[in-house]
Amino acid sequence: MQMNMVSAINNALELLMKENNDIVLLGEDIGVDGGVFRVTDGLLAKFGENRVIDTPLAESAIIGTSIGMALAGMHPIPEIQFAGFMYEGFAQLINHAARYRSRSRSRFTVPMVVRVPVSGGVRTLEHHSESPEAFYSHVGGLIVVEPSGPYDAKGLLIKAAHMQDPVLFLEPTKLYRLFKQEVPEDMYEIEIGKANVVSEGDDLTIITYGTMLPLVKSVVEKKGVSAQVIDLRTINPLDESTIIDGVKKTGKAMIVHEAPLSFGVGAEIAARIAEKAIYDLDAPVMRVASDSFPYPFPGYEQYYIPNEAKISKTIDKMLSS
Repeated sequence: MQMNMVSAINNALELLMKENNDIVLLGEDIGVDGGVFRVTDGLLAKFGENRVIDTPLAESAIIGTSIGMALAGMHPIPEIQFAGFMYEGFAQLINHAARYRSRSRSRFTVPMVVRVPVSGGVRTLEHHSESPEAFYSHVGGLIVVEPSGPYDAKGLLIKAAHMQDPVLFLEPTKLYRLFKQEVPEDMYEIEIGKANVVSEGDDLTIITYGTMLPLVKSVVEKKGVSAQVIDLRTINPLDESTIIDGVKKTGKAMIVHEAPLSFGVGAEIAARIAEKAIYDLDAPVMRVASDSFPYPFPGYEQYYIPNEAKISKTIDKMLSS
């Protein structure tokens, strides 16, 4: 069935709630209104207000309540309305959700999936356009996932909800309705911690994820470049082996992400390439990312986040070196 990311995630949530009565959804406006992006639309009518819960506008309470539910044997899937609002629940997520297994020597686990719309490119204000994956990937005990399309979104979300550890599930806002894919209506899982080799190539390896994957694929196709394109799917844990194998194959590595350049996911990947594959490189590792300052007002975001011109220019530079 053809689905966009919104319908694929909605379908995944419905299947999970039918499968497991302990799964509870909670968040701001997710019930009656079906969520700000309508991802939970229709689920209140199907499962009732005891399992699809409209909460106050209090992110720390949403995360804290979810942690309590998880420790008590339930499996909550809270939604934070926008990525920039989740900082209000940062302490709960980092100090408690991510650490309970370690703190209790595995006596307690926190099975919960925190869903968050992320990234920009849709002319919203700064707190609605954050790309916070690097913040949370620095934290041990917290799994960070970011799909790049409907098929992956459904499979990764189902896998995340079957795990016993906290998962931060980042949903790129721009991709919610950008395109459709063929998505099975039945339950299926995609392995977390395993990157996807989207295309094979010999000229260079491009590592990307989230909103940048469709853009990278478009540039590669238009330029007719033989590129091995790797979609991370999971930011933490990082699939190092797929990255290193891809770099060794082509000898050239390019990393593209929407989050700011400084101290980002690209820096971590570049460091690992330097440690494990530096003698296989024919050119320096290059990164294409947003500038390292606060997200701009909507009229300027096209100059801030990576675009086709920036990606194309960097590919040309790499291939000429």
